[in-house]
Amino acid sequence: MKKDKITSLQNGKVKKWTSLHTKKGRDESGLFLVEGEHLISEAITAGILKTLIIDEECPFEADEIYEVTPEIMKKISQNVSAVHMIGVCEQREPHIAKAQRTVLLDGVQDPGNLGTIIRTAVSFGFDAVYCSEDTCDLYNDKVIRSTQGALFHIPVLRVNLNDLIRNLRNDGFTIVATTLEHSKTMSEIPDEGKLAFVFGNEGKGVTPAIQKAADERLRIEMEGFESLNVAVAAGIVMYHYRRKS
Repeated sequence: MKKDKITSLQNGKVKKWTSLHTKKGRDESGLFLVEGEHLISEAITAGILKTLIIDEECPFEADEIYEVTPEIMKKISQNVSAVHMIGVCEQREPHIAKAQRTVLLDGVQDPGNLGTIIRTAVSFGFDAVYCSEDTCDLYNDKVIRSTQGALFHIPVLRVNLNDLIRNLRNDGFTIVATTLEHSKTMSEIPDEGKLAFVFGNEGKGVTPAIQKAADERLRIEMEGFESLNVAVAAGIVMYHYRRKS
């Protein structure tokens, strides 16, 4: 275990770590940051923690540990509240084994919604989450915090949804787009076979092209309002169609 001390805000490693605040920095390096004890513990369990940055004693070990000043920690952190440990993690190519339940996200923009949907997918036994190319960045700090570590327990991939839908259908999946138009209720779409559920953008919903490509259209029965927050709607649908032991 290597442990070094950094005291200068101009240190090259500090600049590299702060570059991970941006999508460009994360994409170029293949790295991202996690903050706080819980997320670092989850990253260690997942085997993706590369470097640990601390400004006080901590219970974890890593191949590289850097002790920094509170000023440096504040610069690296994206959290409003003070944190005393930050992990530098590597992005890994997800591997999907046999799948029965998947989530497809069509242009979801809010990081909190994306993180909550990922966390819910893990909770209800879904096998993968696929994000369209215009869905918000998976390694955004708000996404990671919203997942509460669930990100490390389910494959999440950025894909072309049109290509994916064709591949899933060839693999025996029924594609179910959530929409109010010409749709069925959950009681009308059986909970059987391989199912892939599409949830859309917060303002526009599922795009017309993806709706047209779907095998079924699904709505949630409601009174008083026509639509729900996408993360809430996804939670209701995933609970109803969760894998039951």
